[in-house]
Amino acid sequence: MKTLAPSTLLLLIAFAAPTVTAFASSRLASMLLQQRLQTNEVLTSLAIAADLDIINGEVRPRRTREERLEAASKGLQVHVVGLSIHHAEVEVREKLAIPEADWNAASNDITDGTYVAEAAVLSTCNRFEVYYSATDPRAAMAHVTKYLAKRSGIPVSSLRKNLFMLSGDDAVWHIMRVAGGLDSLIVGEGQILSQVRQCYLHSVEDDGCGGKVLSRLLNNALAAGKRVRAETGISKGSVSISSAAVELSELLAQQDLQLPFSECRLAAVGAGKMTRLLITHLASRGLQKFTIVNRSLQRPQELAEQFPDVEIEVKLMDDLWDVVARSDIVYTATSSVDYVIDEQKLEENGVVGGRPLMLVDISVPRNVGEDCNDIQNVHAYNVDDLKAVVAKNTQMRQKEMIEAENLLREEAQAFMAWRESLSAIPTINQLQERANAFREEELKRCTKKLSNANLSDKELEAVERLSRGIVNKLLHGPMAHLRKTESIEGKQATLKELNAMFRLEDEDSKGRGRNARRRR
Repeated sequence: MKTLAPSTLLLLIAFAAPTVTAFASSRLASMLLQQRLQTNEVLTSLAIAADLDIINGEVRPRRTREERLEAASKGLQVHVVGLSIHHAEVEVREKLAIPEADWNAASNDITDGTYVAEAAVLSTCNRFEVYYSATDPRAAMAHVTKYLAKRSGIPVSSLRKNLFMLSGDDAVWHIMRVAGGLDSLIVGEGQILSQVRQCYLHSVEDDGCGGKVLSRLLNNALAAGKRVRAETGISKGSVSISSAAVELSELLAQQDLQLPFSECRLAAVGAGKMTRLLITHLASRGLQKFTIVNRSLQRPQELAEQFPDVEIEVKLMDDLWDVVARSDIVYTATSSVDYVIDEQKLEENGVVGGRPLMLVDISVPRNVGEDCNDIQNVHAYNVDDLKAVVAKNTQMRQKEMIEAENLLREEAQAFMAWRESLSAIPTINQLQERANAFREEELKRCTKKLSNANLSDKELEAVERLSRGIVNKLLHGPMAHLRKTESIEGKQATLKELNAMFRLEDEDSKGRGRNARRRR
């Protein structure tokens, strides 16, 4: 274990003194000094108390959120790590799922250090993704993966088998496809666009961690998703998870229940957006009666008002098992992190051994235990069982997918060009500083020569304004060209030309040398 130097220990205690005093006596502080804080636990607690960071044994004041996000103006690259229905089973996805209300809290946990500058969480029933920006990709990736392992309780070695990790242009392309609905289980579905929108809005809130680069990326992705749906047919006749669940149950009703779907008695547990979409698609198939079981009455009653042509019966959770017992198909769509229905609960409530029952669970975390399939005449399905519907949907939209990808590439290129333009900021600053230095030097010489001309202060001020105007007009052309260059290759070429033309790199190295000589 590394022992800190006495000077470092004294500095740590000095910073921590106001807080340490509140919970420890001076005698404790003396003991800590004598023991040289030989355990990491004590060292960490003192650092947290003093609002400090300990990096490689060195004590530093912890950076504020504003300082972390300010670093996003240059040197940051975008990354994404996560898992989706394409890479991981629902058993893994549900362990990482985060309610929307906690997205910002998780983002703050991820950026609470020196590795990740910006972060935003996107957690849905089909995916869990962390978008972040960092200057050191390897360290940042290790930091985020460690956080996800701790949160899920899954060892890093096992978690990595399910995670996908993308960086740079690949990460940009991924969020574009996500927002466009091309990476969804149901190609072209519209719900993911509203979820990306919420991800962006949360990232720019006061407690969000979007920063300059990441919030720009999410906003561009949102615009790209809207453009795809407006300019292609990707969303025409597309289905959501809810409508896919309806189609699945309609497809399997005769096989599992020995009943045509039109004669099945239907119910849903939960009264959120998924249930509203369920009723929408069921109503288009001629649904007349439906039962909603919920913890409160307000939302089900609002749904009843939205669908006056459907006879909606509202029940509270106390009546859940009565509703399950008299239903043929029960859809579950609640935010519960525990099973609402499982084998034990079905047996305890006497809902076994009778008529066939179909349970369609469209929640993540799951609401229906997999062991329900062990009961005779009970058929349980979850979001991973919608693949037959998905294959049909994808085949129908091949042409629209190609058109959508072409549009998304344009939007991705626009973001990458903007991201590259950030590298022009130091060059622009150097150019302005050097030109201003020349101006001040020549103005100083001119002022000496004009000292005998008895010019008034107002006249001297006019001369200075004249010099500023000349410099600004001369620089306007090169800087405007630098800002307007659209392609990444063109931007890089322009930067090289300006650096060579005005010898900015030489001047910068000379400046560093002069500063070094002054320090000596």
